[in-house]
Amino acid sequence: MSVEIRKVETVKDLKKFVRFNIDLYKNCQYHVPGLIDEEIMTLSKEKNPAFETSDAAYFLAYKDNRIVGRIAGIVNHKSNEQWNQKYVRFGFVDFIDDDEVVDALFGAVEEWARGFGLDHIHGPLGFTDLDHEGMLVEGFDLIGTMATIYNYAYYPKQLERLGFVKDLDWREYKIYIPDRVPEKHLRIGEIVKKKYGLKILKFKRRKDIWPYAQRIFKALNKAYAPLYGYVELSQKQIDYYVNMYIPMLRLDMITIILREEDDEVVGFAITMPNLSYALRKAKGSFFPFGFIHLLKALYSKPKIIDLYLMGVLPEYQGKGVNALIFNDLIPVYIGLGATYAESNPELESNNAVQAQWDYFKTEHHKTRRVFIKKL
Repeated sequence: MSVEIRKVETVKDLKKFVRFNIDLYKNCQYHVPGLIDEEIMTLSKEKNPAFETSDAAYFLAYKDNRIVGRIAGIVNHKSNEQWNQKYVRFGFVDFIDDDEVVDALFGAVEEWARGFGLDHIHGPLGFTDLDHEGMLVEGFDLIGTMATIYNYAYYPKQLERLGFVKDLDWREYKIYIPDRVPEKHLRIGEIVKKKYGLKILKFKRRKDIWPYAQRIFKALNKAYAPLYGYVELSQKQIDYYVNMYIPMLRLDMITIILREEDDEVVGFAITMPNLSYALRKAKGSFFPFGFIHLLKALYSKPKIIDLYLMGVLPEYQGKGVNALIFNDLIPVYIGLGATYAESNPELESNNAVQAQWDYFKTEHHKTRRVFIKKL
């Protein structure tokens, strides 16, 4: 039976679109499902402020009256203007291993994109860098993280069959927690503090972080500006992410570096206990019992740490601020009994970021890729 493509038009359709990922991977021990309500918010034109500068369309593939694939087409107009491109992004993509299904899904996005006069398709990407991005091409036998996509090994093979090629890769590392802070880090940290007038800020009460939340995201905007496809978050987007993420953070695992003279955030690290197994138990739902698994994992003594968001202002990069951050966090991880941290994706071309692990035992265990094709 031929494949039927249906455009998502209703809330009911959107729920089916989100649910398909969980259904497709229900028997996969390495897949980490997201929260259904959170993904619906991301895809909702009424709730996600990214739609102020983006257009999107979502498609479901049916075969034998059964959903067998999904894909989103996203035109980030602000990104295209900033990077001088005419690109459509594809994302939120899942499918069974069926050539006809894959052809129909990507064909639908490509046809939709031509209406905007675009000339390339690339992905998987979301609306912003804080959405899931990059298709797994190495590490299929390892459990994913909350911040990343897991996909079957046939996905990249299908894209290559369609004529997609590598645009860039992200690497992911296990960084093993040392039994003490490296001596060189300690020395560098003290020098940096005195030379640039910096101090470490920690939080004991959740209300104390709110005055700095906006400043953290504004520092992120500056730190991430040169990175692949990055577009500065608007004030509405910052508000959106602050309200989404700040309530769920674990305070002892956050480190902020401030410039003493003006209280400016020059560096930050938002790290968390790894929530992969808790999210698997939640099966996409916060209620009625998913929140119990997540809260238990969030306030546990984790063996695995997720390095969720880290950044340093451009004018302080390469000057030892990262050492100052880890001088604070490593004792926290040791106290928790953590074994290693997941770096989450790092651009293969970002040598400065990867160099910060030179004093640690590391393992490059996963690679994910953005593919591109001319329309």
